[in-house]
Amino acid sequence: MTALSGLIGSGCMIFGVPCLPPISTTPPSPREPQAILVLGGSPTREQFAAQFALQHPQLPIFVSSGSPEEYAEYVFDRAGVERKRIHLDYRAVDTVTNFTIMVTELQQRKITDVYVLTSDFHMPRALVIGKIVLGSRGIEMHPVTIPSSIKSENPAKALRDGLRSVFWVVTGS
Repeated sequence: MTALSGLIGSGCMIFGVPCLPPISTTPPSPREPQAILVLGGSPTREQFAAQFALQHPQLPIFVSSGSPEEYAEYVFDRAGVERKRIHLDYRAVDTVTNFTIMVTELQQRKITDVYVLTSDFHMPRALVIGKIVLGSRGIEMHPVTIPSSIKSENPAKALRDGLRSVFWVVTGS
């Protein structure tokens, strides 16, 4: 149900169609995230993630195409985060592949809820993509925005990447 809701909800967000919330007789129970996913793109994201990880010491940390390995390890080491919690992955080339590559890893580890950390200007697009890609596999996204000085992204990027994400869900590639 979460996958279908994510796909429908994201489609509504992308195309501006009003969507009604699902009818439920019981209120949803809040689930705690089981991992942290950091979307690469700025060294400040790893710095923020290291401090965030200290507040959630039981959670593994997945960094998708972030800073070079040596620097990322330095940031987490300096903050006192155990290296065994950190999983660096450099296969993604953009925000869509951040999610399409990492969703399999999260699913294999039976993760159903994940904190997603990215910059505030980047979060609207990450939400569209994440709701579609993660939602298609039953994974709930819990966004955590990182303050930045950049105003915002062009909304056309969210539309383009939302369509790419739907294509990925439908075709698997």
